[in-house]
Amino acid sequence: MTQAASTITLSQLESHLWKSANILRGPVDAADFKTYIFPLLFFKRICDAWDEEYAETGDAELALFPKSHRVQIPDNCHWNGIRAVVTNVGNALQRIIREIEKANPDTLYGVFGDAQWTNKDRLSDALLKDQNEHFSRISFGNKNITSDVLDDAYEYLIKKFADATNKKAGEFYTCPTWSRSTVQHHSRHRAPRWRRNCWHWITTRRSCKSAVNASRRH
Repeated sequence: MTQAASTITLSQLESHLWKSANILRGPVDAADFKTYIFPLLFFKRICDAWDEEYAETGDAELALFPKSHRVQIPDNCHWNGIRAVVTNVGNALQRIIREIEKANPDTLYGVFGDAQWTNKDRLSDALLKDQNEHFSRISFGNKNITSDVLDDAYEYLIKKFADATNKKAGEFYTCPTWSRSTVQHHSRHRAPRWRRNCWHWITTRRSCKSAVNASRRH
């Protein structure tokens, strides 16, 4: 069951996210944790924010209109759907995130990266089910987790991933849809503006292009 909406502290979120990384430990090399953790985090955040918007409309029919939501989630592509899958979970997950990208071409194209979700040598059905259930324990909606807390938790993960692989944190700052030059230009700075914009972009109407342009002005 997903935890009822209540404000999550930074320490609670950090602990929760690091546990999600540890679920992967063994089959997945530490250097690849971010390849899988961040897409799941984005996916869960998007769906929980969509649920909040649905509830806020107060009208079941109106809530289904595209304009009622910042991000469009196609039929059978909600987080709850992937929780119900018990076999070939990776295939189902890969299909769902691609459908969400296609439904939001101006804002989410490429945000989920190119992780090989169908590789059962790394990601067995049992492992992915455990991971999905772990993420499902809390709501990642805006009411439950503020953008600032989520932003700080992202930075915490970047540092933990870097420590686990003896790399510099700057090497892990990444947003899949942005160019390498943009990442390299801003990775020298703590909490770069381009990365902070990524979280707001996930749950606002700002496009990736506008976020990149904004980052280049600072």
